[in-house]
Amino acid sequence: MEQTKPVSHVIAGLIIAAAVIVITLIMNFMGNAGNASGGWLTYLVIIGGLAYFVNRHGKETNYNSSFGNLFSFGFKATAVFTILFIVFLIIFNLMFPEFKEKAIEMAQKNLEDQGKLNEDQIDQALQMTKKYFWIFAIGGTMLGFIIIGAIGSLLGAAITKKRPNNPFDQQIP
Repeated sequence: MEQTKPVSHVIAGLIIAAAVIVITLIMNFMGNAGNASGGWLTYLVIIGGLAYFVNRHGKETNYNSSFGNLFSFGFKATAVFTILFIVFLIIFNLMFPEFKEKAIEMAQKNLEDQGKLNEDQIDQALQMTKKYFWIFAIGGTMLGFIIIGAIGSLLGAAITKKRPNNPFDQQIP
């Protein structure tokens, strides 16, 4: 049987980040930036990718890793792709500022469609959104990806077969 090279959490994070960035670019340039299904697709890719890489890590360690070690691998990969996606988000918004304006227009439309706020409250909300756009964008991305990454890491650690070492089975020479 051919031995495969182990995949580190950095490589796993890079691969997941690349997939999420490609999906985001496709959704933005197809005009579906505010489409909720794009967000769900991104979350499914993250959860599925983490489950796959955590399971692969368990297989590469001959299933001798504990639940905590497997979860740790997945969460480290989450940190890597979250940082990479935030860097992408900053660069993308600096290169294409029209997407920021489009996002604010969509937020205004959503607030108007809900009908819960009057015109002054909508204007105040949009002014606050414009003023704190980067805080909301970076903080929201970080919080969302960390929660989804924790779910994916937990799922991956739960489905991976485990045979942790029993200290009483060790042979003393």
